[in-house]
Parts: sequence; structure tokens; C-alpha cells
Amino acid sequence: MTTARRTNTFTESVIREMTRIANEHGALNLAQGMPDFPMPQPLKDAACTAIQADINQYAITWGTPSLRIAIAAKYRRWYGMDVDSEKNVTVTCGATEAMAAVFLALVNPGDEVIVFEPYYENYGPDAILAEATPVFVPLTQPGWRIDEEKLRAAFTRKTKAIIVNTPHNPTGRVFTRDEISLIAELCVKHDVYAFTDEIYEHIRYAGDHHALATWPGMAERTITISGLSKTFSCTGWRLGYAIAPEVESVAIRKVHDFLTVGAPAPLQEAGAIGMAFDADYYNHLSLDYRARRDILCDALREGGFAFTVPEGAYYILADFSQLSDLGDVEFAKWLTRDVGVAPVPGSSFFRAGDGGRKLVRFAFCKKHETLIAAGERLANLQARV
Repeated sequence: MTTARRTNTFTESVIREMTRIANEHGALNLAQGMPDFPMPQPLKDAACTAIQADINQYAITWGTPSLRIAIAAKYRRWYGMDVDSEKNVTVTCGATEAMAAVFLALVNPGDEVIVFEPYYENYGPDAILAEATPVFVPLTQPGWRIDEEKLRAAFTRKTKAIIVNTPHNPTGRVFTRDEISLIAELCVKHDVYAFTDEIYEHIRYAGDHHALATWPGMAERTITISGLSKTFSCTGWRLGYAIAPEVESVAIRKVHDFLTVGAPAPLQEAGAIGMAFDADYYNHLSLDYRARRDILCDALREGGFAFTVPEGAYYILADFSQLSDLGDVEFAKWLTRDVGVAPVPGSSFFRAGDGGRKLVRFAFCKKHETLIAAGERLANLQARV
């Protein structure tokens, strides 16, 4: 007996592995993007109320009416998108499941899917599970920018979709209006879907968030994916969603149904409360994360790392080549074990090869005291390597 061949072509999550290693050595976990501070109290209260009200059985597979209506209302309010909560919204078990369901619903074996590199580690396995071929387009340094010539060359007659993640994990890049316009132009020209991962849409320090679905010709070919995990600091709730045209939503809902049946019913009721938060909440969210970013940036500079200051999301992809000759995996484990600060090896955000071998990613979705403590541990790093 042998396991399915597809499972031999990717590993378990390196990010989650580093969390286990951090726990083993009592290190500060700056690897996994999960906050160590509380989520908003109104959402916790609403979840408890829903549970006590016996909203504990299956919800409608594609999401409770209250949450789908709240999602549609938010996208009308923020981006002017015409979203029908009955036809266009599918609530999933996190944005991670949403992306997997979208791949399985819309991509055929042999189709090509364009992925900017570096990339969030789930996109590669998503393509493999759908038997698609990922086509990687490297972001260029300095600043992790889109290379127009390389992107144009990546589109072929086999291209079915492109993944657009902005603000970007792991680099923290926020794509500009011109970059989004280029992507839209190419998608329309080649009749290609855009799968957008917008989970960090409200965590920005520079630039604006441009919803690709609002560009001319893109409403009918964009699948907008996001969720509550990052915006409301509730990564364990596993609430995400996909906004898609009606025909594509039908296919996505079929896959979602047989993957997970549905997301947790009481948490969906609570999530509807959060979707109605006003701009003041989001402004404070960005300001709070900017302060955390600055604490960690200062610590990493003092420690001898080189990096581009992130414009959004809550990660710093840092170069340690001036500190050590080790590879990224060895360096990340050494930093976790001997220094007490856990990052993610950079190679987990690149295709197989040499990419990311001198990079590690740090997450700053942590309490100020956690980040200050990490800075103290990194302060004398140059003398220890």
C-alpha cells in the first residue's frame, strides 16, 4: 500500500512546524501569524450569546444569512461592489479553505495558475491538489515590485487564473493602482480568473487597498477571498469567505459543502457584528500595527538584519546573510533554540531551489512587551553568530 503521489510533492506547513519548535524550546513565537492579545470584546460577547441561545447546529452550508448579508453590506460600503448575499457569498472555514475550494471548483488538471514569488505557502499545495501547474513570477528587488515584462510573459493560452495577494504575505508589499491595473488588463485580455487573497486588506501603513473586482471587466472574473482571522485577531475561529459571480459561486459551494459542510454557526453570528464595525476600528487597527512594526523593525536593524519595511500585513521578510553562513532552515532553528526567537525559514515562500535561503520571516502581530522582549534577545545577535 502506498499513499497518493500528490502528497509526496509538498510538505506539511513549515509555519506550523516552527510553532511546535518554538513551544518545545520556550521561544517567543514570531513565526506563525497569530496574535497573542485578545480579540475585540463585542465579538466574544456575541459568540457567547449565540452559543447560549442554542445556535449550535449546522448553519446553511454556504453561510448564515446574517453573516452573508453583513459581508455584502461591507463590500458595498467600502468598495462600492454590487454583492448579492444569496448568490455571490460563500462562507468557509477560513480564507485557507476558501482558496482551496476555489482552486478545486474552477481550475482543471493541466491549467496554469500564475503565482507571485515569494508567496504564502498554501498556494503551491492548492495548485497540486487541483492538478494545476503553478507559474511563478518573481517580485523584483528592491521593494518587491511587479516586473511588467515578466508578468506579461507568464500569460499563455493555458493560463486559467492568477493569485493576487495584497497586502502581501510574506513581504508586506501593498500593490499600487498601476500594478493592479496591469493585472486587470492582462486578465481581461487573456480571459483569466483572478483569485484575490485580501485577508490583510485593513492592515496597511502605506498606499491604498485596491479591490481588483472593481476594475473594468473584472467583476465577472474575480474571486475575492478574505476572512475575519487577521482583521479581528481571531485566527482560531476559522471564518473566511469567497465572493464570486453566481455561476462560479455554485461550483465553489459544491466543493465547500463536501470539504467541511460549513463554518461554525455561533461564530458566524458573532462575525456579522464585526463586519459592521465602522472606519474608526480599522484606523486604530492600522495605527496599532504600525507601532508594533516599528518596534520589530528597530530590533531587527540593531540585530544586523536587512529588509524592506513592510507597507502592509504584519510580517517582515529579513535577510540574515550578514549574520550567518547557515541556510535558512538551520538559521531559523538555531535562532529559535539558542536565542529564543522563532521565525519562519524563507525557503518556504519560494519554489524548490535556492530562493529564500538567506531569508527568514518574522510576524509582529504580538503584544508590545513580546516584541520588546524579542528585541532584547536579538540585541547582541552579531556577537553570538
